Amino acid sequence: MKIAIIGTGYVGLVSGACFAEMGVEVTCVDVNKEKIENLKKGIIPIYEPGLEDMVHRNVKANRLNFTTKLEDILDDAQVVFTAVGTPPNEDGSADLKYVLSVAQEIGQKMSNYLLIVTKSTVPVGTAAKVRNTIQKELDKRGVDIPFDVASNPEFLKEGAAIKDFMSPDRVVVGTDSEKAKELITRLYRPFLLNNFRVIFMDIPSAEMTKYAANSMLATRISFMNDIANLCEIVGADVNMVRKGIGSDARIGSKFLYAGSGYGGSCFPKDVQALIRTAEENGYELRLLKAVEEVNESQKEVLFNKLLKRWGKDMKGKTVAIWGLAFKPNTDDIREAPAFVVMEKLLKAGAEIRAFDPIAIPTSKERIAFLENEQKNSDEKLDYSKVYFANDAYDAADDADAILLMTEWKEFRMPNWKVIKKSMRTPIVLDGRNIYDRNEMKEFGFDYEGIG
Repeated sequence: MKIAIIGTGYVGLVSGACFAEMGVEVTCVDVNKEKIENLKKGIIPIYEPGLEDMVHRNVKANRLNFTTKLEDILDDAQVVFTAVGTPPNEDGSADLKYVLSVAQEIGQKMSNYLLIVTKSTVPVGTAAKVRNTIQKELDKRGVDIPFDVASNPEFLKEGAAIKDFMSPDRVVVGTDSEKAKELITRLYRPFLLNNFRVIFMDIPSAEMTKYAANSMLATRISFMNDIANLCEIVGADVNMVRKGIGSDARIGSKFLYAGSGYGGSCFPKDVQALIRTAEENGYELRLLKAVEEVNESQKEVLFNKLLKRWGKDMKGKTVAIWGLAFKPNTDDIREAPAFVVMEKLLKAGAEIRAFDPIAIPTSKERIAFLENEQKNSDEKLDYSKVYFANDAYDAADDADAILLMTEWKEFRMPNWKVIKKSMRTPIVLDGRNIYDRNEMKEFGFDYEGIG
């Protein structure tokens, strides 16, 4: 089977590589010429464990190809996946201009039957807009070419995307066409030989499923963070509470970890988009508004702990930040809590020594962007006070406090004796609750976690 995937971002590139791994002939399309040329040379634009090797292997086998010209592959492809970005508008709604632009181009250039599958995370009703856009272009051309539209939302976890795609716990597909159902079944059967788990449903339900899933996970995180904050006030231990409620089969133990808030490209954007969808339809999602509010305040929790110790003026203080990515095994810093804390510290006059095993390059790009953005602003932060360290020990050198923001494995068992000697004051604030309180006290640290 030959397929095309439009968009070589996180979802598009992972999907293309994984389909190719199963023997499908895949062509990935992107308007970014530099990105396509780099991909042809084996240069991968994102960090994802296992992805680089998989791309190289399938390019070499000629199962995975890259192009900037959609028209070159429309005649041969049976299925076209759209995996382009849906960035949030200022009001939180999803911007569909890239999705609809692709639909317009398909309608202008298709010549045979196509199944167009939306893999991007899009609001309910997007598939209908895609269908109408394609049909409008066909009508302009005066041609009658059959096509189907389907929704196939992705459920990939950054840092574990290859495993999630190759061994999915479910594949959700929204379609109103038997032919589309047959094509999707053929395409996904190799991934699900032992237990076929494609869940077919109507298209609006498939579009809603993605938003509802991410919003539920975000809700669990914010719930536990709220409980953690109350635990600190009343003297309870949120880790014990988590074990107690997680043992209830109706609740389960996943996504019940208190921390510094969620970030990334999915949860914040999808929660906002679902809230906006509800508003556009005359309904208020009060629970999700609270979820978002709790999360935004939770990103400041470690800074607030320093505020209680040092006060508003932190000039002369040096803070080590361990972890910049929003989660381990990715270089994605979008909506990362570390950057919220960094901004607060700089405003308070502190100096920062930051380290992340993977995300330093993307962090430097982000800071360069922020420096450029504030040129015309009255309030300017001195980003020269941010030093990117060579490792965790370098970051801790002469620091007044360590803030653990991302639970990378290499942060789990450092040599605390060495670190304590190198610090000015032995304060460790654990934003992911990965250290043992009693053990840290034995090492001589002023230690505080979340909850």
